[in-house]
Order: sequence, then structure tokens, then C-alpha cells
Amino acid sequence: MAEAKARVDRQTVNLSDFPDLVVILLGMRVQKPRGVGKLFRTGRQIQASVNENPDGLLLHENLLFSVVPPHLGMRQYWRDLDSLERWTRELPHKQWWQDFLRDPEGTGFWHETYFMRGGMEAVYGDLAKPVGMTSFAPADKARGRMFSARSRLGLGDPKVAAVIPEEELAD
Repeated sequence: MAEAKARVDRQTVNLSDFPDLVVILLGMRVQKPRGVGKLFRTGRQIQASVNENPDGLLLHENLLFSVVPPHLGMRQYWRDLDSLERWTRELPHKQWWQDFLRDPEGTGFWHETYFMRGGMEAVYGDLAKPVGMTSFAPADKARGRMFSARSRLGLGDPKVAAVIPEEELAD
């Protein structure tokens, strides 16, 4: 007698308790040899921050996008944009972002954010090759109405001040 095929245990998720859920994918890719140290330093710093359980962070997962060139990332689930935005404006994230914007140390960084209520936004910094949405959509300068996540989403000005004011990042 033939053995019956096992069925896949298909499941889904009920997100009704998370109406403002935000999912963010982040990545850092090594562009130059000196970027390897920056990549691993930043990874350890992020893990230490995650271990402190920031308010609003529901889950953090580490991801490997490629070994050659080294390209590490993470996926985070946040309760809402306010929690995520507040965390990005506090130490230690604030310092990481300031340091990267002043000198990426041979790395490129990107994030793509997806919202339960609809909408997506992204930013890409110092990447030598397209990644994510820049692989199929035209890139634009992150200036003016494209400077902050809130303004890219059409939600108005950020509720907290930018880590580095736009005028300090002039080309």
C-alpha cells in the first residue's frame, strides 16, 4: 500500500493587533577593504542595542545577503513609525548615523520600510551598485521632500529633529 503524502502545514498570521506595524529591511555592504571592520563593528553595536529591547521593537532578525562582497542586513518589526523614528533619533543609533554620513568607511548602507497602513519608503547611501528598489526604479536625491522617511511617505515633517540637518549634508 502506498504511503499517503504529507500535507504542508500552511499557516498565516493575524495582524489585527498591530494596525500600525512597520517592517524595515536594512543592509550594509562592503565597498572597499576597510569596510569589513566597519561592517562588523556596526553589527556588534546594533546587536547590543537590540539586546536592550528598545520600546516598540517587536522582533529583530539578522540576514546575510552575500558573502562576496560582504553584505549583511537585518529585518525589524516595529509597533509603529513613532517608535522607530524615536529610536533612530536617540543614542546609539543617532551616533551611528552621524558617523556614517560623515565617513562611510568603505561601506554603503540602505533601508527599505514597509507600512501596514500602506506605503513604502527607502534611502540608499554610498552604494556602488544598485540594491533593492534602486535595481528597477530610478534613484533620486534624498533632499527636500525626499529627505526624511515621513516626508517620503507624505506624512509631513518628522515628529523629532533630524539626526543631521539637511543643510549639513550639502553635496
